[in-house]
Amino acid sequence: MKLCRYDNDRLGVVIGDQVHDVSAAQDEIRAAARYDMRGDAVIAALPQWRGRLEEMAKKAKGVPLSQVKLLSPVARPSKTMAAPTNYGKHIAEMEARRDLGATAAVKRHSSKIGEAGIFLKANSSVVGVSEGIPMRFPDRRNEHELELVVIIGKQGSDIPKDKALDYIAGYALGLDMTVRGPEDRSFRKSIDGYSPVGPYMVTADEIKNPNDLVATLHVNGELRQTAHTSDLIYDVGRLIEFASSFYTLYPGDIYFTGTPEGVGPVKPGDVIKAHNDQLGTLQIDVRAHGA
Repeated sequence: MKLCRYDNDRLGVVIGDQVHDVSAAQDEIRAAARYDMRGDAVIAALPQWRGRLEEMAKKAKGVPLSQVKLLSPVARPSKTMAAPTNYGKHIAEMEARRDLGATAAVKRHSSKIGEAGIFLKANSSVVGVSEGIPMRFPDRRNEHELELVVIIGKQGSDIPKDKALDYIAGYALGLDMTVRGPEDRSFRKSIDGYSPVGPYMVTADEIKNPNDLVATLHVNGELRQTAHTSDLIYDVGRLIEFASSFYTLYPGDIYFTGTPEGVGPVKPGDVIKAHNDQLGTLQIDVRAHGA
């Protein structure tokens, strides 16, 4: 099943190129949820509600996906996590930059994920494809980073790798946008709109092996990145095991799994297009902040 949020916080099931409105279910789920719950109520309720959502979608008139404004598929993640150095060739390309003369702040990060750890991005940086990327600091280098995004489905801590995939609600494409500079990594990557996720969430049952996916990223039609998740240093299960050894994971938590080589600059007016045959196409405009 493909789930999206769109327009004015509506919930839809995507079938083919049509969105079928099931917002009544979202309203009921949220009304029954505790205000102080940690995580996203809709994501937490999916196992119990899936059959009903599918039946509701069959009865709802479809609207072309191209005619709605897609938001992030998760409304209320408790946290947004990201793996910093999880593809060998990306590590090599960043090491080459360091060799050319990076600041001390950049050099302090270990290239080994087990030593560097994962990092957190502000939830306010998460957007859907309709919202665009409002670029700040156009005088600095702003870059795209294509990533597979994991959406956590249920609460867990100290999750063993062999059980980790059971904790996943679904997957999406994501862009870990960054502005280069001396500031802390989380600070530079948490700018408003610097964590696009979408175009929708594909439930975990539709992805047989998240460690065997291929995604591409084009900027203005030019191929920049190709991600083979089989090349992940920490695969999806190990990433969940690693994060849950530090944090309790909650339904709706968003997890960027790392970017391959080929990161490059973008500027206002550019169009970024990420694609995977199973996860769909995330196409988003880069615009000037305040525009």
